[in-house]
Amino acid sequence: MSERIVLFDGVCNLCNASVQFIIKHDPYGKIKFAALQSDAGKLLLERCGFHDGEFHSIIFIRNGKAYQQSEAVLQIVREFRLPWPWMYSVGRIIPLFIRDGIYRWVAKRRYRIFGKRNECMIPTPEIRQRFL
Repeated sequence: MSERIVLFDGVCNLCNASVQFIIKHDPYGKIKFAALQSDAGKLLLERCGFHDGEFHSIIFIRNGKAYQQSEAVLQIVREFRLPWPWMYSVGRIIPLFIRDGIYRWVAKRRYRIFGKRNECMIPTPEIRQRFL
């Protein structure tokens, strides 16, 4: 589990847009992806000590350590090229309870605000190898 892996809600439009954003800003393809609803996603959740079920957070796994909510987002942008890693430093100034509070507020309303798909996204052939 030394790879960098993002676990995301495969039916959430905001989450799918976030995956596209990560792909665009990770040109070397260091980060891999798995939908929380997939077998690989469920297995990775279990390995990280999370229970299967309704999950309202993106998970970022790096070197076997799992990050969630706002910390996952900050750890992901830390992987990008400049100027994005600076957002990690700036974001860390904001207290965790405020960052996670904002994250939870958006996560709870994500389907209503951004919409929902009936099924998980199908990756294009160019990026298929990045999905578990």
